[in-house]
Amino acid sequence: MEAKDFKRWRKSLGMSQKDAAKALGLKPRIIQYYEKGERDGESVKVPRSIRLACYALAHGITDYHGPRPEAEG
Repeated sequence: MEAKDFKRWRKSLGMSQKDAAKALGLKPRIIQYYEKGERDGESVKVPRSIRLACYALAHGITDYHGPRPEAEG
């Protein structure tokens, strides 16, 4: 996920940077770094865990509690 893709994801969900930070459990400043693709001149990449969380949020999944227990027979 490139910086422009991360920003497009956020905007497609109608989220502000503050909303996205809250949904992802991050500080708003981190969202800014991801959208810019750098911090203090150094490249910043969106970690896999955040990319997967973005995918989940885009599909309406806001939390995960593990697999459902199997039906007892």
